[in-house]
Amino acid sequence: MPLSHLSLQDRALFWQFGQGPDVPVPDPLVHHAVERQAAAAPDAVAAEHQGTTITYGELNRRADRLAARLLRAGVRPGDHVGLFVRRSIPMLVGLLGTLKAGAAYVPQDIGLTPTAQLRHVIRTAGTRVVLTQSEHTLRVPPPDTGHRLITLDDDDLTSLPTEGQVHPERPVRPSRPVRPDDGCYVLFTSGTTGKPNGVKVTHRNVANILLTEPGDLGIRPGDRVAQLLNIAFDMAAWEILGCLAHGGTLVVRGKDVTTAARTADVLIATPTVLSGIDPAGCPRVRTVAVAGEPCPRPLADAWARRSAFHNSCGPTETTIVNTMRRHHVDDVLLTIGRPTPNNTVYVLDEHRRALPIGEVGEMWAGGDCVSAGYLDNEALNAERYAPDPFLGGEHRMFRTRDLGRWTPDGELEHLGRTDDQVKVRGFRVELDSVSSVLESVAGCSRAVTLKRDARSLISFVCPADVDPDTARRAVADVLPYYCVPATVLPVAALPETDRGKVDRAALLRLAAEREEAARAVPVPGEGAPLLPVSAVREGAA
Repeated sequence: MPLSHLSLQDRALFWQFGQGPDVPVPDPLVHHAVERQAAAAPDAVAAEHQGTTITYGELNRRADRLAARLLRAGVRPGDHVGLFVRRSIPMLVGLLGTLKAGAAYVPQDIGLTPTAQLRHVIRTAGTRVVLTQSEHTLRVPPPDTGHRLITLDDDDLTSLPTEGQVHPERPVRPSRPVRPDDGCYVLFTSGTTGKPNGVKVTHRNVANILLTEPGDLGIRPGDRVAQLLNIAFDMAAWEILGCLAHGGTLVVRGKDVTTAARTADVLIATPTVLSGIDPAGCPRVRTVAVAGEPCPRPLADAWARRSAFHNSCGPTETTIVNTMRRHHVDDVLLTIGRPTPNNTVYVLDEHRRALPIGEVGEMWAGGDCVSAGYLDNEALNAERYAPDPFLGGEHRMFRTRDLGRWTPDGELEHLGRTDDQVKVRGFRVELDSVSSVLESVAGCSRAVTLKRDARSLISFVCPADVDPDTARRAVADVLPYYCVPATVLPVAALPETDRGKVDRAALLRLAAEREEAARAVPVPGEGAPLLPVSAVREGAA
């Protein structure tokens, strides 16, 4: 018995605290919920972007046309379709049309992703078709033989028949019905080798969080939901599909985050993004959800005074979030709550044995949130996914690498990571992957990368004559913008602990000392900042 080592009380609390409510999911295919909204209110505004709007009826028709075109191009249920776009209304058409064709969409922000990473995504996901916009076609790597590039702003997808006309194309349906365990999307996260890992997330996974409480965030027809995040980030699916499945209006932002947030009823963001938005400037906002990185208590309190504020947690592999809690200003702790419906969370020791309530261990996630696994990486699948001995049967659980413990009243405290995987701007970054690229630079023998703050990394390279600008460019050429260190600091040697490991605390002290020394020696006429900290912009993201 997997719980036989626990006391009778801890056995009971293991299930009471660790098992989310067992509730039915209205539809295991989330795009069917969007289609129902289009049928019920075809003239309702589905989305707006920089002065342009699209109704549910029009969005559904364009997506149907795209689905038909994808099927004629040979796309079949279970396939993967690249969605290499910038924030826009065509982005939504591409996403919904791919799901209607029975395929999983593979999102990348075409304005931010390096060409080398796009090639890796295409190869690893085995895409048959890549969707993009006309202005970005030259950024898409040349497709292989048999690969199709379709532009989402083609006339045959955007022009609508006049009233009374019937579109000449006969409806084309997938060769078989889409199943709940078919892929909904594939998201790529940074890998320990420097190559991003593709995570296949199923329709069952997505519908379970978006179509049940509290993951539905109470979104109803007419609600305005801000779309703030990078489409390659899993929380963007929460914004987009969570809104459209419930009949809301998606407010797709341009360059300015605050403009979109000001007119929204619902915000979904990382704490870093949310910290740049003034609650006082968002009088309409009634619901806020954060995830992706630890949330500072002052930020949570500031929004909880004005709205229903949900603190959430969960890696991509457990489908957006698998724990949530509404936070109140007078709460003793800011926790990540309890498992969402049809999901479980276990706090286990290094031998995967359940720990008594209150002890710190590693959080493993089970239930309907557990994704289908990594593409083309069986070794990592074996390391991170395992049979679930508590639910039994064919259930699997996922090793989150998050540390946590249960409070006496059944709330999860998040206590950091078990490894060097960190969150920067809400994105997961493997520090070793950045260091690996730096060590490939000519003349660089060793490199260490550390998280400096919520928005930036700092890297240390040796020997001291490594050119920091060359090193930064090398990272920018192969990894996403959020992986590029704001500062590269050359050093003669890396300090060590008494056990022969790199002393990371000493490196951070060294950086602080050099900054202080530089501030003490001003350039004539102006102060001289120490390290040339190049702010890594998201561009027009």
